[in-house]
Amino acid sequence: MKKILSQVLCLLFLLCLTGCALNREAPPAGQPPVSSSEEELSSLKESSPAAEAAGEDGLHFTDALGYPVHLKSYERVISLYGSFAETWMLAGGTLAGTTSDAIEERGLAVGENTAIVGTVKEPNLEEIIALAPDFVILSADIAGQAALHESLVTADIPHAYYRVDAFSDYLQMLSQFCEMTGREDLYEQNGLRIQKQVDQVLELTKDKTGPSVLLLRAFSSGVKAKGADNLAGVILRDLHADNLADRQESLLEDVSLEEIIACDPEIILIVTMGASEEKAMDFMAQRFESDPAWAGLSAVQSGRYLLLPKELFHYKPNARWGESYAYLAKILYPELAAEIG
Repeated sequence: MKKILSQVLCLLFLLCLTGCALNREAPPAGQPPVSSSEEELSSLKESSPAAEAAGEDGLHFTDALGYPVHLKSYERVISLYGSFAETWMLAGGTLAGTTSDAIEERGLAVGENTAIVGTVKEPNLEEIIALAPDFVILSADIAGQAALHESLVTADIPHAYYRVDAFSDYLQMLSQFCEMTGREDLYEQNGLRIQKQVDQVLELTKDKTGPSVLLLRAFSSGVKAKGADNLAGVILRDLHADNLADRQESLLEDVSLEEIIACDPEIILIVTMGASEEKAMDFMAQRFESDPAWAGLSAVQSGRYLLLPKELFHYKPNARWGESYAYLAKILYPELAAEIG
């Protein structure tokens, strides 16, 4: 019965919506210049991917997986990733549906009328179709979401995949979403204002040579070294830190205490993932900290073995990117703490 109902809903939805027609590529991701003046803001707006591709028949662009996207409406929006749901809300949008992580991990106040359509790794296609969305926002980096593409095409549901690895990616996404919602003021508030914060930190550290850092991502059953493929790693690179994982590929394959001792980083940073931060740190204690040699590391002896807050370095910080940059800059360059604020 459930299968028949789903097929009927799909058929009705196919009759209500028109298909995609045109394809126009968005320009490469880039970070627009800082500006709050009307003239410069207008120039920035015109250079955004959404503005360039907008036409009388709707919005055309190419998403992060190379698929052509044609949107005629974005009144009933579903986001299958809590971070992107937050960005849509920061742009003034409302949600017809989202995945459970938006509430359980991000703590978003999505409203009573927002349906939960499964989890971020396993979104429920039938529930998505039943909500009759005119736009679905997906993550390009989650296999369970990438696998939905053909089904969404078959159901004629407009959708787009996004990837946010750096602040410039967030800024580009926010710019496009604000074009959709017509909230230019929110792009300035939640985008350009944050860019000024980031640029201030980058200006203060531009001539610095950073200390050696080992960035580790820990979870309940393992630990991995991370380079610039991680948002904390991107910020470390921007702040001129010597992230050991970026130049020693062996660390990416297997993190051993012997190799850590050989590198003896000046700073060790931990980002946890998974539901339990406590279990992740318990693994670190059993795997490394219980060995007497761990206490002899320079980072441990100097008190620079540090746990980073998940809200700034595991989840996408969105309107808090400025805080993320400032947080790491103070660790790398404590002498600048007063200027960074």
